[in-house]
Amino acid sequence: MSEKSKKPVLWLNEVDKNDVSIAGGKAAGLGELMNIPDVHVPEGFVITAYAYKLFLDRNDIEKKINEILEMLDVDDTRALQRASSEIKSLFVNSKMPDDLFDSIIEHYEDLVQREGAAYVAVRSSANLEDMSNASFAGEQETYLNVKGNDQVIEKVKECFASLYSTRAIYYRKKENINERASLSVIIQKQIFSDVSGVMFTLDVSNGDRSKIVIESSYGLGEYIVSGQVTPDTFYVDKNTMKIVKSTVVSKSKMLKALEGGGTMEVSVPETLCEEPSLSDDEVIELAMAGKSIENHYNHPMDIEWAKYQGKLYIVQARFETVWSNREPEEPEEKDHENEVILKGLPASPGFITGRAHVILDVSNIDQFKNDEILITRMTAPDWVPVMKKSRAIITDDGGMTCHAAIVSRELGVPCIVGTSSFGKKATETIKTGDLITVDSRNGLVYRGKVGSETENEVSVEIPEIITGTKVMVNMGEPSIAERIAKLPCDGIGLMREEFIWAEIGEHPLSLLKNNRGDYFVDKLSEYMAQVCRAFNPRPVILRFSDFKTDEYSNLKGGSEFEPVEDNPLLGWRGASRYYDERYREAFKLELMAVRKAREEYRARNLWVMVPFTRTVEEMERIIRIMEDNGLYRGKDFKVFLMAEIPSNILLADKFNKYVDGYSIGSNDLTMLLLGSDRNNGKMSSMFDERDLAVKRAIKYLIKIAHKDKKIVSICGQAPSQYDELVDFLVRAGIDDISVNPDAVIHVKKLVASVEARIKLEAALGHVEIDDDWDLP
Repeated sequence: MSEKSKKPVLWLNEVDKNDVSIAGGKAAGLGELMNIPDVHVPEGFVITAYAYKLFLDRNDIEKKINEILEMLDVDDTRALQRASSEIKSLFVNSKMPDDLFDSIIEHYEDLVQREGAAYVAVRSSANLEDMSNASFAGEQETYLNVKGNDQVIEKVKECFASLYSTRAIYYRKKENINERASLSVIIQKQIFSDVSGVMFTLDVSNGDRSKIVIESSYGLGEYIVSGQVTPDTFYVDKNTMKIVKSTVVSKSKMLKALEGGGTMEVSVPETLCEEPSLSDDEVIELAMAGKSIENHYNHPMDIEWAKYQGKLYIVQARFETVWSNREPEEPEEKDHENEVILKGLPASPGFITGRAHVILDVSNIDQFKNDEILITRMTAPDWVPVMKKSRAIITDDGGMTCHAAIVSRELGVPCIVGTSSFGKKATETIKTGDLITVDSRNGLVYRGKVGSETENEVSVEIPEIITGTKVMVNMGEPSIAERIAKLPCDGIGLMREEFIWAEIGEHPLSLLKNNRGDYFVDKLSEYMAQVCRAFNPRPVILRFSDFKTDEYSNLKGGSEFEPVEDNPLLGWRGASRYYDERYREAFKLELMAVRKAREEYRARNLWVMVPFTRTVEEMERIIRIMEDNGLYRGKDFKVFLMAEIPSNILLADKFNKYVDGYSIGSNDLTMLLLGSDRNNGKMSSMFDERDLAVKRAIKYLIKIAHKDKKIVSICGQAPSQYDELVDFLVRAGIDDISVNPDAVIHVKKLVASVEARIKLEAALGHVEIDDDWDLP
């Protein structure tokens, strides 16, 4: 036994990659980084496996653990939970031996004094976590923002105890891992990042190994990874170690870590918004560290870093796994025109070159030619015909849930929205006739032709995936129904009528006035039937019209029948129109079209959904009108309520009487729960479908709906955008998840993965339940 292995506490810089048995895999990796020149890792120390053994021996715990585990049947879930609980109690209730207590606190106080690190992270580091068959790796605990002697000791014991979670016990038994498990614990300076980001030691856009690419923004790096902010980007040449290109964007928000725990989104001070988040010297310092790490491991690296109190730290380093296994692409010949001229939010993916056409008013869309790139302020339903002809779409305004974003994703048209939020308006920067390249995967617009569009023409093999939670698709454009129907989806969770109305182009009351109501019914029913045939026998859930008054007014003849409202988003829309004497006859045309599609075209898989229904009484009136027009709820005809108003959630037990299910409209529901206008770009930082209020509302609806055996689906933008929300929805018990066409395969795989994890956790008695989801 080496001298090092007999020490209960070691500084991190005293261990390296060869010390996994002494310090555990995580600590050994951090120690290895600390021994690389130019690399700064947050200071800390490790309570070794030897200290863990001392703790067991001094408290006579090991014998008791063996007694508990000796006769344990790990397939008995209750017995496994009971054994885990008993063992954890042994650790938590035992005293830390005096000499070990003194050594830990001495190192902690030394760390506090040397680093000013009153707050520390307490992280588990298991000696078996790097074994290929040890699937329980990562199950041990980590505690952040820990302060004070008593708290440090308490969290160390809880880390020790986490070695005997139900999952860890189960896997060691099932995998026949007889090697004695032990645990080390890292005490490390807590980093409250002022600036953070990621660094690749090659160009991830083309595999060029002569470059280092650094992305940087204010606050925690989570916002960069999740796409909540667009980072500054710096390219450094490895040979000269000089910055060869940089892109600095406007940064309005950041995520800050709070002392005492938790995080908060805050605004970036105005004086810093337009400034680079890193100085040139800091970029070069980071690049030097990245180059050193790559040279040390002899492999391209993916590195996470943070700046705290003026110092740059490396907090994680792993092998880059995409381009490092491929040949680099030959660099393209680029001329001076190939510069980034605009940035925006990447709303619908694609890589397209074409001629721009700036249109500021919908009355001019007849001037637009096929395959041009549409440049405008923002789109609305009456823009759909020109959007369908567009090669790509760029807008000044809007966020990920705006009309342009949602429609472009359904059409499969590349789209970038909200360029004004990044400092430039597309309609002012680009002129009609300009040749531009739209990289809407990254939210970038280049001047001239860049690269080749063949990279966007990838043949995707559609996997066969079976899930308990149905994965459906959102769409509205009938012409793409056959193509979308080939996706591995379980039907259409949201079919929007607005696409069809845009083709008809005239207000229904105007059609009635001119004795052309039959034309409207015929066209609407034909399009419905076209979609239903493509998806048969899978259900197609049609949402009745949900235009706002300003959108109805833009239809031919619409201004004669529509009032002017200050806030149409919260005005005369949805159910409130259908029974109103001013509009009821027009709604009857929709009902006649549905009935014709179902009866004459035999589209029996056509169901309907009622949007924006404020009261139970409104729903009752709509059902009565439907019945008066020959549409009755039954085994093969379901009526859904679009749950997008808080009253729909709070009164679900009352709405249950009139509907067969609910489809959660997360866009409007989030807006109304958080009081944040989803169409207002300035409020985008407050609009988050992952907010706890939204999650609680969804969980509550599922609970109340399921009591009466009602289906609960979701058709809003959120599950197409956030993987963590899909995980939540499946765990919360949702029946269907309806997403954009481009997200179907990914979400299907994700749902299958979550369902598999849930089954495994249930078998282990380790079901993950977040009590915060439920209403108190």
